[in-house]
Amino acid sequence: MLNAFAIALAAEEHVNESVPNHWLVGGIVLVFLLVLLAGLLAFGAGREHS
Repeated sequence: MLNAFAIALAAEEHVNESVPNHWLVGGIVLVFLLVLLAGLLAFGAGREHS
């Protein structure tokens, strides 16, 4: 009986409106990393300074 109740509860879709869209979060993180990469390349990190 408990297993059937647990399955029924798990099958219900619960949408939490306070959670941000995962595509939006991923896009923001991607843009942030690309900005960091552009800054790294623009300021010449990794160049040989002799």
